[in-house]
Amino acid sequence: MAEFVRQPRKKYCQFCKDEVKYIDFKEVNLLRKYMTDRGKIKPRRVTGACTQHQHDLATAIKRAREMALVPYIVPVVSSRTDRKSRG
Repeated sequence: MAEFVRQPRKKYCQFCKDEVKYIDFKEVNLLRKYMTDRGKIKPRRVTGACTQHQHDLATAIKRAREMALVPYIVPVVSSRTDRKSRG
């Protein structure tokens, strides 16, 4: 067997690379990339953002939630609808 172990790529901050000065809370499409499908903020280890930009990102998402641009939570639709009623 080969002893090849794939090294994971180092994540880099996309905001530092693009030299972003301010993360605007009105850019909903950008903010949704850093949120889960249920509306939670993705952690820094997943997004690859640096500490300062992750903090700015979280603040922008929280402001967008207050302004009702993005939802706080997304309701989960369960696939268990055909349960037999006990009776």
